[in-house]
Amino acid sequence: MEPPVDIVTIENFEQKLPRWDPEAPNHRYALVDMGSNGIRFSVSDLTPPRARLLKCLYKERAAISLFDALNEASPTGHGDHPLVFPDATIKLVSQTLARFRSIAVDSYDVPPGQVLVFATEAMRRAQNAAAMLDAIRSESPDLVVHILAPAVETLFGAVGALSSFVDVKGLLLDLGGGSVQMTYMDTRAFKAHGQPNRPSHEIEAALSGQSLPFGAARLIKILDNAHPDVQASEKSRLQTGMSDAFRTLCGRFPSLAATAEEAHSKKTAKDSPGIDLFLCGGGFRGYGSMLMHTDPIQPYPIPSIGSYTVSGERFRSLTNGFGFGDEKIFGISKRRRSQFPAIVAVVEALIAAVPPIRSVTFCLGGNREGALMMMLPPSIRDSSPLVLPDERDSTTHLNGAILQDMLDTLASAFPSDIALGNTTTVFGLGLGPLYASHIWERMGENAESNASNSLHSAINHPSSPGLTHLARAVLGITLCARWGANLGPIDHTLHKNLRELADKADPDATFWADYTGAVTAALASVVQAWPKTQDSIKEAITFRSSLEKGKRSQLHLEICISEKTSRGLDLEDIVGLFRRVGKHNDDKKKVKVTVNTVP
Repeated sequence: MEPPVDIVTIENFEQKLPRWDPEAPNHRYALVDMGSNGIRFSVSDLTPPRARLLKCLYKERAAISLFDALNEASPTGHGDHPLVFPDATIKLVSQTLARFRSIAVDSYDVPPGQVLVFATEAMRRAQNAAAMLDAIRSESPDLVVHILAPAVETLFGAVGALSSFVDVKGLLLDLGGGSVQMTYMDTRAFKAHGQPNRPSHEIEAALSGQSLPFGAARLIKILDNAHPDVQASEKSRLQTGMSDAFRTLCGRFPSLAATAEEAHSKKTAKDSPGIDLFLCGGGFRGYGSMLMHTDPIQPYPIPSIGSYTVSGERFRSLTNGFGFGDEKIFGISKRRRSQFPAIVAVVEALIAAVPPIRSVTFCLGGNREGALMMMLPPSIRDSSPLVLPDERDSTTHLNGAILQDMLDTLASAFPSDIALGNTTTVFGLGLGPLYASHIWERMGENAESNASNSLHSAINHPSSPGLTHLARAVLGITLCARWGANLGPIDHTLHKNLRELADKADPDATFWADYTGAVTAALASVVQAWPKTQDSIKEAITFRSSLEKGKRSQLHLEICISEKTSRGLDLEDIVGLFRRVGKHNDDKKKVKVTVNTVP
């Protein structure tokens, strides 16, 4: 008897997914995504209060292309032959899933009921999908394969890709092996105007999603093997489909239509606010890796493509001509290289269909992360991951009055006429709690080691949700300055390029990073460990500041230290902490520091 086909739809996905319960004894989940280009597996920990971080404990990818297996008999990928999985592929997949299940249950203690397998387009199209399901059931009797309906695939893919962000307004596209999806999200507008009986913004995006059969693997078969007339016809269909998809979304989302109309009314793209894009899927990430490889900042200081952002102009640059030669390019596999002409064709169609593009952000995450997010209640999904405690820190450090006193004391070192929330600082970027958690970290190590560690930790920070490349750069520079920024030669280039990345976004970013780090170092010289009681920081040290504007602005900072805590301190050493501030990049601000003791 053939196993039943388990189809997950928008209407039933909440019943199909396990229920996340904060009181449950085990919060580990294992997910398998049977995608067209590969099978991805991960084990994640959703233990409160850090469930929103989707902490990944283990991940692996099996290089099994279900798309290629279905289409190996058709060189053009037109589906002019029976779409069936070969017996060898069925055996390999069933054994691979059995291995993944064993890793999850036996090595990572995931309850069997919290091991989930999702299949997408290839399994939906295969005429012998039931044979694949039967083989999987034979190898792993308790493993259920959930076949995602297209709308659910759009839902999980969109939510997973955007799990690294707090609020999103823009088009989201996912370029896989067999198809490309487009949808739209405006989370702030939904939160402001959402109605109790209205679907969530995630569901609205999924139901409005547009899917086109022009994935990178399918399209490259056509471009490599089909007659030129067929190639031209398919490219025309792609262009028309992309334009129709965008117009459909404009008809469903007033904020997108308004932005598009304003973009059309401007004389130039420079005058227009433009459309923001968020791109995910292996094809788009490959394009992003090429953009990173050719970024003006070289070597580019952050290795992950996740949250890498470029302007619309930069996004268009590769379509004017590209070539790999024999050069190895970080983030682009041999398979992705072979698909690059197809990826560029999709990008060209996208550029032609969408009004002036303002920015493009490349996203990690996919079906697995999206499914985990949709298991969580809306209050957690919509929360900022940047205010959550890092696993290495006590939760008491990051919650309550002591943390607020810490942040208020640091903020008081900024002049009152500076709108701190609008600055490119750890405060303006929402990184205050995360930054504070690292102030007294590694106090037993020397300052040079800690300065270096700050840079490398920031660009590879494990709690990645919410950390854009700009946020990583500012966090790293500020923490490095907290430790004096005395770097060895090997770290000079990393420090310089992170500064360049920050200054590209805001010319004042690195000045304020150096200043914040020096203020923090002054505070830590007086308060040598995380405070144990509220108000103990303000009893030990306070800051007062003002900004004298002119051709070269001068920032006056007065540091007041209590007589009790100043005993044994050399106050000139406190002043010396600011010697590097304003010395980089011909800064137009100068800092004058005075240190006094008070009863």
